[in-house]
Amino acid sequence: MKDILIKNGRLIDAASKTDGYFDIFIKSGIVEDIADRGTLRVSEDTHVIDAEGCFVMPGLIDLHVHFRDPGFTYKETLHTGAMAAARGGVTTVCMMPNTKPAIDNPDIVREIVDRAETEACINALPVGAVTIGQIGREVTNIRGMAENGICAISEDGKSVMDSNVYREAMKIAKECDLPVMAHCEDINLVAGGVMNLDENSRKMGLKGISNAVEDIIVARDILLAKETSVRLHLCHCSTKDSVRMVKEAKEDGVKVSAEVCPHHFILTTDDIVGNDGNYKMNPPLRSKEDVKALKEGLRDGIMEVISTDHAPHSEEEKGRGFEKSPFGIVGLETSAALTYTELVLTGYLTPMQMVEKMSYNPAKILGIDKGRIQKGCVADIMIFNPEEEYRIDVSEFASMGRNTPFAGRQVKGRVQYTICGGQIVYPF
Repeated sequence: MKDILIKNGRLIDAASKTDGYFDIFIKSGIVEDIADRGTLRVSEDTHVIDAEGCFVMPGLIDLHVHFRDPGFTYKETLHTGAMAAARGGVTTVCMMPNTKPAIDNPDIVREIVDRAETEACINALPVGAVTIGQIGREVTNIRGMAENGICAISEDGKSVMDSNVYREAMKIAKECDLPVMAHCEDINLVAGGVMNLDENSRKMGLKGISNAVEDIIVARDILLAKETSVRLHLCHCSTKDSVRMVKEAKEDGVKVSAEVCPHHFILTTDDIVGNDGNYKMNPPLRSKEDVKALKEGLRDGIMEVISTDHAPHSEEEKGRGFEKSPFGIVGLETSAALTYTELVLTGYLTPMQMVEKMSYNPAKILGIDKGRIQKGCVADIMIFNPEEEYRIDVSEFASMGRNTPFAGRQVKGRVQYTICGGQIVYPF
């Protein structure tokens, strides 16, 4: 492993509240030293990265991705998903369990952990299912999965509709000190909906998904978390009332955190173009009022995480239009640029808050020693050029998925380098 010197960059580290120009020396995968520019002396064989004009940030941590492996590897694999993460400045991901078979027992957890060590160029952490087969009836062996390497439990892709089963799982997760990542969707209210319930769905003649589909389960899960004292993390929040309920729950002392995805804080139902399945996601794109609340919630620290819900599908699947295409959007390779363009440049977030939402806070939620650049820490680092402007080109993606409504969108800010464990994993 070659030593690395990152020089002339603007170091932004939320853990230490550092925002200034420093050089960083990485040795044997660890941050060996941080010093004023030009003061570090290194050997001739050190790999030098000149980060002039760039932000040097902790590697991003995405709490919510779907790598489709095992079972759906025509959409994504551990290897391609990790490459997509690296290209997007992401050094740690949490892989949701709705694979085939589901990640619902210690043996498959151990298999995925072992494979990730050899097939993924970044830290790929499995999330365990709440119920066996994600059927919703019987709680999995959460303790066994925890002993073998899961970072959380989730039924993502659906909600556990039996509150008693869910409460039992929460109690065990509490004992194992695992967060519960909640997909909030009352399946009984969905009724075949494919987009937000509003005037646009009526004009298009499509069944709509109301805000209540999400809000009812958000309320239930918060109440169960209050009762069990588990750490609850609400995934891909999309409604104004989700923001309000998270705020009130925090004030009530509930251990709750929440994430927002770029597509939900940027796009509204009014942005949907024709019968394009690339705009179909779950939760759906909501109203301008909801988007405003989500952005303000991020600004005010109510919603403390930005994740992607990276969900690749084949071009053929997404070409079936709104009614027949699957839900989902890819996001690992666009999240940093979209967040910087749409939230930092518009004044909703500072660069420091961007680091908090995308790295430091996710690390705290997982309880892992990442999300910071300090002496003695593992060198997981993103170097980001905030001045580079370009259009998003899906043909350049490392992911097997191309399903995004952001294709061709003009953005500002590009990942230049991703370093994971002291190794340069991007550029490839």
